[in-house]
Amino acid sequence: MFDKSKKIAVVYGGLSSEKEISVKTGKAMLKALEEKGYDAYGLEAKRDFVSQLLKSKPDVIVNALHGKLGEDGAVQGVFEWLSIPYTGSGVMSSAIAMNKILTKQVARQAGILTPDFMVFHFEKNSFETFSKNIQVPCVVKAQAEGSTVGTSIVKQKAGLKAAIDEASKYDSHILIEDFVAGKEITVPVVNGKAYSLIEIAPKSGFYDYTSKYTKGATEYIMPARVSEETHLEVKRIAVEVYDLLQCRGCARVDFMVDAKGTPWFIEINTLPGMTETSLVPKSCAYDGLDFNDLVEEILKGARLDHEKILSKSNV
Repeated sequence: MFDKSKKIAVVYGGLSSEKEISVKTGKAMLKALEEKGYDAYGLEAKRDFVSQLLKSKPDVIVNALHGKLGEDGAVQGVFEWLSIPYTGSGVMSSAIAMNKILTKQVARQAGILTPDFMVFHFEKNSFETFSKNIQVPCVVKAQAEGSTVGTSIVKQKAGLKAAIDEASKYDSHILIEDFVAGKEITVPVVNGKAYSLIEIAPKSGFYDYTSKYTKGATEYIMPARVSEETHLEVKRIAVEVYDLLQCRGCARVDFMVDAKGTPWFIEINTLPGMTETSLVPKSCAYDGLDFNDLVEEILKGARLDHEKILSKSNV
């Protein structure tokens, strides 16, 4: 049981393209904590939010930020410097997981199956030369964005330049990944435990920002229509990736499962959404963990990367 006398700040908002979703996530988590009887308050992360933290002096931070500066290790470093325990993954884990390219490189080095990919950089690559080596269909992504922002499926070579241009609005490094046909699957991992797989079936055919956050735009199928063997294998790999990146708290791991039932690791989200249409609460509820209990479970994992070091410090 977490100490209910502790003062909890739920930090949400931020400066990224996912601010709107972060606000919804934060307010939902705050409501859950209040209903559980915790001394919690909301703090919107604007440019002065560090001074607001110093003034309000929370004992613990529930990090409900999404996107750049919120889940890429930046704000985690601030929490570490202020010695305030926080939920979610630490500085290094967050930084690597937010970078889709680094994550795939780490996964591949560990022998985890992930689609082949190339990296395009405007300052280093000529599009005309680079594009000759690209096979379609492919998936084009900004290296460090969430909620499918800056992501496109390219089915014909003629659409490649426009997809890269769109992704470049959000990042200078662009990931171009082989397209894997099959079922889109996601699995939450909370404090090291994998929950039920969700099969994602967007009515538009592409799980973009609109499909994610518009009610009725996507069908979520539980249990996912895969074999028991594939189900267990996806959960095993999800926990392996979670542990490999030294994640904490809650994460969501995304896969494509091809026609042969082979799971391909796509990416991991270390601060997944907690809105009414979000996937993690759906999966956990299916397994008997309701939303308020899920938020409490996430809270239990709050800590610092450098807890032992800081406890010995005289500063």
